[in-house]
Amino acid sequence: MKFLDQCKIFIRSGNGGAGSVSFRREKFIPNGGPDGGDGGKGGSVYIEAVEGLNTLIDYRYTQHFKANTGTHGMGRQMHGANAEDLILRVPVGTQVFEEDHETLIADLDKVGMKILLAKGGNGGWGNTRFKGPVNQAPDFALPGQDGEEKWIWLRLKLIADAGLLGLPNAGKSTFLAASSAARPKIADYPFTTLTPNLGVIDLGAEQRFVIADIPGLIEGASEGAGLGTRFLGHVERTKVLIHLIDGTQEDPVGAYKIIRNELAAYAEDLAERPELVVINKADSLDGDTRKDLVKKLKKASKQTPYVISGVTGEGVRDLLFVVHSMIVAGDKAEKQAENPPSTAYNPWDN
Repeated sequence: MKFLDQCKIFIRSGNGGAGSVSFRREKFIPNGGPDGGDGGKGGSVYIEAVEGLNTLIDYRYTQHFKANTGTHGMGRQMHGANAEDLILRVPVGTQVFEEDHETLIADLDKVGMKILLAKGGNGGWGNTRFKGPVNQAPDFALPGQDGEEKWIWLRLKLIADAGLLGLPNAGKSTFLAASSAARPKIADYPFTTLTPNLGVIDLGAEQRFVIADIPGLIEGASEGAGLGTRFLGHVERTKVLIHLIDGTQEDPVGAYKIIRNELAAYAEDLAERPELVVINKADSLDGDTRKDLVKKLKKASKQTPYVISGVTGEGVRDLLFVVHSMIVAGDKAEKQAENPPSTAYNPWDN
């Protein structure tokens, strides 16, 4: 299935049904009076995050979504039926923006989240509603209320526990293939990966997490170079960043600094996210080169980098266990922040 992470669509809620102008006409009942029913409510437009989807491709070729109009009222005080609501189902992690592409309407980051985008119009009142001592035979009714319409943007930001970062051809796809069942395209030229890939890492019972491989970033990505802002958006929700560096390139330290600068320029909190620095393609490095490279990157990153090979699998599993432990620690810290321990006064503590 083709991956699509951004699209623009038109939505319109249904109009309310019109009220009815009707009078009773029954044998032996003179002056029966008004009996027009109310119109039904127009359908509303909702958006809901569901499981099993990871792309917005369904909204690529169908871009107009309109809910139905409510049924009109009828005689004998029969009210029109309400129209069925229209529900747009999208992947978890989808954000909804106004037409200006800046004003955020909703962020559907949890399964089952459901947001009202456009409310259906109310049904019009029939002439029965207007009868009274002064006007005993009203010959008018109200039309249904108009629905709402607007253009909106949908943008998908993948939900993953860990994100792979690096320059083009750093070996991210090879690493993903070596550590999960995902089978991304792998080739010996830059920009092999054109769309993000997800892989599930299975280290054992209750030791699973999701990893996202985004296309390679280049200098200026935070300003949109190489569609960098769209790619960086897919690692905004990750808890741990895995920064892969090609150990065989001419300036690995420079490559590390390029990515770090782009992260800081895109979002300050993203640059402060827990990060693991990883030297890849160790199978092509001799012992002295490894030691020298570890020393240089340790000085630049203020942490000891991991040395792996996505081709041979060297160091990959050990790295994954470290990533999993960081994810678990982050989850615990998040839960403690949401549910701080009780500080109620206890006289027996003194």
